[in-house]
Amino acid sequence: MEKIQFAAPCLLGIEGVCADELKRLDIENVKAENGRVLFEGDFNTLARANIGSRYAERIQILLSEFPVYSFEDLFRGVNRIRWEDWIGERDTFPVKGHCVSSKLSSVPDCQKIIKKSAAKRLGAKYGTDWLEESGSVHQIQFLIIKDKCSIMLDTTGAGLHKRGYRANATTAPIKETLAAAMADISRIRHYSTVIDPFCGSGTILIESALKALNIAPGLRRKFACENWGVVPANAFRTERERAQDAIRLDAAFQAYGYDIDDEAIELALANAKKAGVEKRIHIEKRDIKDFYENFERASVICNPPYGERLLDMEQARELYKIMGQKFFKRDGWSYSIISPDDNFETIFGRPADKRRKLYNGMIKCQVYMYFRK
Repeated sequence: MEKIQFAAPCLLGIEGVCADELKRLDIENVKAENGRVLFEGDFNTLARANIGSRYAERIQILLSEFPVYSFEDLFRGVNRIRWEDWIGERDTFPVKGHCVSSKLSSVPDCQKIIKKSAAKRLGAKYGTDWLEESGSVHQIQFLIIKDKCSIMLDTTGAGLHKRGYRANATTAPIKETLAAAMADISRIRHYSTVIDPFCGSGTILIESALKALNIAPGLRRKFACENWGVVPANAFRTERERAQDAIRLDAAFQAYGYDIDDEAIELALANAKKAGVEKRIHIEKRDIKDFYENFERASVICNPPYGERLLDMEQARELYKIMGQKFFKRDGWSYSIISPDDNFETIFGRPADKRRKLYNGMIKCQVYMYFRK
């Protein structure tokens, strides 16, 4: 069969991290774009990307891209797509998407046009005027930016950040994909020691452990496309076996988390157990004022409370001052702190050795990285 074109949307700022990972998974023709990564392959690639990607939000089949200046352009472009290659006569195919800086700005109207056009083609191919849509879900997604329309089929279902271990979380938790990206840019390896002094529900610790042990984040979950008749069952079976064989049980990795909330500590321990990394993670009640460790080497990665969500700005900045005192320069130590505060470095007490722009949900942040002695 012809190679399938894929798109992996991701958080802004981690496109390069996401692309590098897909390349490490032996995936072909990987290309990072603004807010997504494109690649191509076969059904095994589809399974591998869903099971193995730590940073993508979902894996989509990119069916077509074309210019649109009118609803007629949209209808014709959608009608040219070979929907019958993917969607069966009884399958369900809802439509959702976004319009940005385009002549076609009404999302509901675009949804109706795309649905009507896809249904007309499918009806003609299957010789029916009525599609019952009682079968498996094939979520159609569209993105119209600056009059260019991309039409995709979502293969993932629930977003890839939903690993399955975090049924519950503390207030304002960091997203799993962002926590994984912070572990990546902090250069976490199989021998690393990670510390999170504001561990909350344990997401940074768990994502660091999954990375260090090379446990595929999607190994324990199912994906929407596994219910599609067109996707061979052996593709996911083969890729799950591949991912299982790649786990590093010999890793020396250990992680330590602290929080002042008893409920958060209990939750973090439960989540670590669900993720299968509880033996690598140690959590206890401790205030940032009491922070000190005597490890020879360690990577501190944290998402301290933000003023606009959990504390008032003055309280948040008091934490930054304390962190500046406690996170002193030490041989073999590094610190990665995510914050939306543009004055963080001034309050912390010294400029970062490196900064990286990332988004935590809709909040524009920077990761301030300290690693030089």
